[in-house]
Amino acid sequence: MSKPWSSSWSNSWRISSFNGALLAAYFIPTWTLIALRIMTSPIHGLFERPNIAVALFISDHLQLASMGTVRAAWLLAVGRLTVVAFFGLFLVLSCRPRTRTSGGSDEALSIALGLGSVMSFASLLMAYHVGETAALRLHATELLLLLGTAIVFLVERPAQPTFGLAATGHAAGGAGA
Repeated sequence: MSKPWSSSWSNSWRISSFNGALLAAYFIPTWTLIALRIMTSPIHGLFERPNIAVALFISDHLQLASMGTVRAAWLLAVGRLTVVAFFGLFLVLSCRPRTRTSGGSDEALSIALGLGSVMSFASLLMAYHVGETAALRLHATELLLLLGTAIVFLVERPAQPTFGLAATGHAAGGAGA
């Protein structure tokens, strides 16, 4: 007799996959809205709360011209959308239980965690440098979320490969034996 649906569904989710899905539920809408605000109005979007540390650092320390600031804002938006795209790809690949249990979506999650961590860490350093405490807390929280998932991802044992009919729950003698 085959396993009930709920039992096989709960066994197919690895903890890093579940944690990655929770992270994607936060980062996809949040970073997409931030990037869209930057794309519609680069200077105004850059000086909003989530990007204020980067904006102050660019204007105070790099002393870019207005077109250089717009280009830096667009680069920030493209970086955020890249992280969002890899989180989205991870969610799409995680929808299939076979891909999820075999670790086929691990690469997309790894890239999203790596790029997101680098961007959050850089924003954290800029927030510290310009003395923006609200932005410092935001970027520290995002960085801790990303690093926590990366640690779970690294500590979790790799998925065990399953071969043949044993993977479907049928014995060698058939289903009716």
